[in-house]
Amino acid sequence: MPRNSSSPIVMTLPPFHGAVKKLVLANVAVFFVMALLGWVAPEAGDLLALHLELIPAAVLHGEVWQVITYGFLHAGIMHILFNMLTLWFIGSYLESSFGERWLTEIYFVSLIGAGLTSVAAGYSHIFGLTPYVATVGASGAIFGLLVAFGVFFGEQQLLVFFLVQIKAKYLVAIYILLAVASLVRGPAGVAYVAHLGGALFGYLYAKWAPRRGFTYASSERYFALRNSYYRWKRRKAAKKFQVYMRKQDKEVHFDKDGRYIDPDAKKDPNDRHWMN
Repeated sequence: MPRNSSSPIVMTLPPFHGAVKKLVLANVAVFFVMALLGWVAPEAGDLLALHLELIPAAVLHGEVWQVITYGFLHAGIMHILFNMLTLWFIGSYLESSFGERWLTEIYFVSLIGAGLTSVAAGYSHIFGLTPYVATVGASGAIFGLLVAFGVFFGEQQLLVFFLVQIKAKYLVAIYILLAVASLVRGPAGVAYVAHLGGALFGYLYAKWAPRRGFTYASSERYFALRNSYYRWKRRKAAKKFQVYMRKQDKEVHFDKDGRYIDPDAKKDPNDRHWMN
């Protein structure tokens, strides 16, 4: 839809494919594996969760993978259900607009950014936070997607619960304000720090990332540098060959990229005067 369209986006069932499908299935698979492990071997499940959830003190002691793995753990059915539904609805719209690679990048940038924010907040002790409180869930990444949606499609009208019509930018602002209020007043402040951290990194990515994502831009830059190097080598070899041919009393020519210029290419094939 056009960015400034006044027609509402009806939250029915968007396409379920690409990066959104992979992320949803990965989160759901981890949720059920952890649930099954907790039922079959509770001690092993608790030990595994201890090393996968985000604990700032553990991250600073070397368990850096936690800034990613925590996003695939969820505290319960409602937790994962809300996150995955939001990922499906909002993520599918963003993916259809910017592509699978872009969606994957902003998801993990927001997830990691939320994790790093939680680590920093834990050691700052703001709002009574400590580095020993665990954080789980993909909410940081989801907030990053929500903010990106507000940045690019802020004027779009959304139907919330199929009843209330509201612009996307106002809905995102409400989510942010609720997270701030919960952080200040609620006992589980560490979770809302992750929400706000994910929102911040999602906003930065939406504002500054290339149109097709950093991965695509990096690959394009790599191939451009590689091609420039090959052209330089070709020009260098062409100059050496010209020097050699001059010593043989022959003249050859190359273009600016080192490609050989055929002296007969521009001659009329019907003109017999140039032939021996």
